[in-house]
Amino acid sequence: MVMKLLRFATAVVPLALAVACSSACAADAASAPAATVALPPVEVSVLRDPVEKSYRRIARGMDVFEQRRGLAPNASLRFKLLPRTRDTSMEHIALSIVSDNVSIPVRVTADHTFALERSRQALDEDAVVVPNRRARSMTWRAEVRSPGLPADTRRLGDLRLECYVGVEAGLVSNPRSIIDEILRLAEDRDYCNQRVPHYYFFADRPLWSVTLVDGSRREVLPVDQMYAGISREPKSSDDLRYCDCEVLIDRAYFAPLGDRRWPDDTLVELQYMDDPSPGTVDAPDATSEGVRQ
Repeated sequence: MVMKLLRFATAVVPLALAVACSSACAADAASAPAATVALPPVEVSVLRDPVEKSYRRIARGMDVFEQRRGLAPNASLRFKLLPRTRDTSMEHIALSIVSDNVSIPVRVTADHTFALERSRQALDEDAVVVPNRRARSMTWRAEVRSPGLPADTRRLGDLRLECYVGVEAGLVSNPRSIIDEILRLAEDRDYCNQRVPHYYFFADRPLWSVTLVDGSRREVLPVDQMYAGISREPKSSDDLRYCDCEVLIDRAYFAPLGDRRWPDDTLVELQYMDDPSPGTVDAPDATSEGVRQ
């Protein structure tokens, strides 16, 4: 019994002394004048800026490009930056691959496209690709271009490959909620195989029409596959905040990626609003018609 008491005292007394000392020190500190200590600035980031993209995911998209080269055997892969707000400046964009011990500048050309080099260290350190732009100011797309196409013309196989790369690389706009993200991820593998997936392609200028051409077969895309589908599903101003078509509605169109009746060599002819003779039928006002307040 005595030994137990001794062991108990041995354990408790130092603890009691420590508590007493802490209390006394706290009291002394409270009575003493407060000292000003200069601390170095600390940057706190709760969430990564949505305009940043994961280097690992983009590298996976680059892998998909190589795996599916049969869709566009002669094409090259680049990535493109596009504005999401009307006040976004697309001039003098500085882009870098950044991690704890990596900082690799990326050259952005005058057409706002760039290519990424492969870096094992950037992969290992889970780097991000970062432009000098604020959150939600820009969106990203893969750009697959086969050489030798006429002006204002895309190739359907190139667009199919853009969708595969873009989805794998995580380039599509931010979802509205965690539920939307879960549903989107569940669809990723087969999304680009849908007959007409709602994957936005963006033309260089406001569109008048989009025509598919395969030999003598020609078909103009219906209006509900243009202008981000606003003739079928009007979008509110709040909806547009979660759509990377936000200020590009008049340039946005869908393509029949999963419709195998159209081969990969199908040409996609783009006719623009400012072409000399775009047509005689009034096109919908893509900047206001169908956009609810």
